[in-house]
Amino acid sequence: MDSPSRTDGAAGVADQTATAIRRLLVIHNPVAGGRKARRLRAVVQRLEERHGIQVRVQATGGRGDAESFARAVVPGAVDAVVAAGGDGTINEVINGLAAHAAAGLPVPLGIVPMGTANVLAAELGVPTDADGVARVLAAGRLTRIHPAVANGRVFSMMAGVGLDARVVECVDTRLKRRIGKGAYVVETLKQLALRPDHRYRVRIDGGPVEEVAAVIAAKGHFYGGRFVCTPDARLTDPLLQVCLFPRGGRWNALRYVWGVTAGRLHRFPDYRVVPARALRIEGPEGDAVQGDGDVAARLPVDIALAGWTLPVLVG
Repeated sequence: MDSPSRTDGAAGVADQTATAIRRLLVIHNPVAGGRKARRLRAVVQRLEERHGIQVRVQATGGRGDAESFARAVVPGAVDAVVAAGGDGTINEVINGLAAHAAAGLPVPLGIVPMGTANVLAAELGVPTDADGVARVLAAGRLTRIHPAVANGRVFSMMAGVGLDARVVECVDTRLKRRIGKGAYVVETLKQLALRPDHRYRVRIDGGPVEEVAAVIAAKGHFYGGRFVCTPDARLTDPLLQVCLFPRGGRWNALRYVWGVTAGRLHRFPDYRVVPARALRIEGPEGDAVQGDGDVAARLPVDIALAGWTLPVLVG
């Protein structure tokens, strides 16, 4: 690899290196059809015809396939594994690549963003158009990120409990395919109307227990797209940024949601962000823990840094 260089391009991305890209495995979720499938074909065509890269596309058939395919990769057989899909598919691929990274034989991750929010792609500065994605993958610019784990399940961007986790668990997937992010708005309103006022107990780095209405442990600063909860969070930092939402009830939940979407959360005197390396969250047993936009675990949950880094291709 070439010598490291500094970049201020994508949020949370620094100390880049470069590697030669000649062979790629693309793990593709075919549920994303239509326009998104055409975009993937365009990306593959540009990689092969313009950049001379050998590309093998492997389609998933169901939940867990992307993780299995990534875990089955032999380190050195390809220059990177590319996740083509939404945040859930990307998370599965990361969990598959985790075995190689933990063993000291990391396989780089690339992304073709094809989901609803594309949070990790936004954090890494990966574009969504075919030309831009192909350029990023072919350029071979790498940075190393510090993932975290929730009850052993790896996440790259965030994990949390509370309203957002219940929305992730209950969102109508068919409606999501039809109207995209609007499905989350619909489910948020439903949860605000029907949800009980759950409370959670969180202990950060072995400190005192705090009672809160919601918790988000963030690795990146984007949330739910390009909203920002944790301005100081960086994928390349070996730290979690823990967001604490102390006040319960529907009014406060609405207030926090508005604060996130309006970019004013940092002005709320009751909202706090605490840097940490590990935390434990307890609450109603079995409550969902969302990780990277999917249900990753159930309460009680232990969240900590993974202890290894993952090289990723960045814009």
